[in-house]
Amino acid sequence: MSEPPAKPISKGPQGLLIRAVRSSDAEGLTTLVNLPGFRAGTLRPPYQSIEETRRHLDSGNADAMRLVAVIDESIVGDIGMTRYRGRRNHVAGIGMGVHDDFTGRGIGSALLAAVIDAADNWLNIRRLELTVFTDNEPAIALYRKFGFETEGTLRAYAFRAGHYVDTHAMARLRD
Repeated sequence: MSEPPAKPISKGPQGLLIRAVRSSDAEGLTTLVNLPGFRAGTLRPPYQSIEETRRHLDSGNADAMRLVAVIDESIVGDIGMTRYRGRRNHVAGIGMGVHDDFTGRGIGSALLAAVIDAADNWLNIRRLELTVFTDNEPAIALYRKFGFETEGTLRAYAFRAGHYVDTHAMARLRD
């Protein structure tokens, strides 16, 4: 079975493609997740190894979708969406990030639009949810632009750079 083609994006930087992650992306993803700005917005510890990335890619999850943003064959962002099971199978959680040198260029919008399209039009997911650090104002603005609303604040949610930090729980409900 062949892989679906990458989807050219009309908005964002010239040459931006959104496509499914490939096992051959391990090195590019490892570079991405180890960038200080990218990592600061996630729950990842520093110094993720390429072997750890490969294990994660190889483990696969039938309830997950993982996409990457690519410019000139370099990975500049990624997003993952995992559908929950049982009585919450109408819900999926998302996590995403953009390369430190490519923020503010529409890559996050392109990734989020692709996942929302899949959730709404292909997977019949009614609720998308995420957590975002309360000091990550650009990400919060992006999520609000796509209809996410803050449902609460989780205090001392994670330990980052020597301090406990709060997150907002945000969700988007499709009618």
